[in-house]
Amino acid sequence: MTTPRPGSRAEQRRRTEARILDAASQIFLTAGYERTTIRGVASAAGVDAGLVMHYFGSKQELFRQVIDAAPAPRISGAPGQAADQILASLAERLASEPAASLALLRSMLTSPEAASAASAAIARYQAQIAGAIPADDAGLRAAIISAITLGVIVSRHLVKSDDLATADPAQVISLLRPCMLSLAGQPGPALS
Repeated sequence: MTTPRPGSRAEQRRRTEARILDAASQIFLTAGYERTTIRGVASAAGVDAGLVMHYFGSKQELFRQVIDAAPAPRISGAPGQAADQILASLAERLASEPAASLALLRSMLTSPEAASAASAAIARYQAQIAGAIPADDAGLRAAIISAITLGVIVSRHLVKSDDLATADPAQVISLLRPCMLSLAGQPGPALS
């Protein structure tokens, strides 16, 4: 991809789109999907609402692009390495409440449009996981791993389940490690 030359229309468009995405990210995070409006995003970005619609087409597409622009963990390598990468990412999210991720997750749980917009990002993450799993049912295993991770994050930070909300992140990761290794295609230690 070539970088537009400074001052060109392409560069102005890129900067305007980035400004709109930044404004939309902040508003989706603070107001949630349902209360975010195209007019509010446009006002925060200092542009006309018609320009937001021109660039993004709909609120759902704008939300999808905000999710796509968010940093996502990269999963690769052998099954054990992939499981370690997943657990390391989860450990970070257990140690400090991921406010931005939780706001987007809350939107996905309360709005079918937001959930639909996020499904492509979730599918890409699951495909990365599945690519590291040497099993015929890699897609199912990846979906279960994704569900466990989301469930743990939701239970700790949104539902605030007593034991999980106060648990040491290292202990949670230690308990999940055999499960993740097994799902990733490496048998974990036998549990007695």
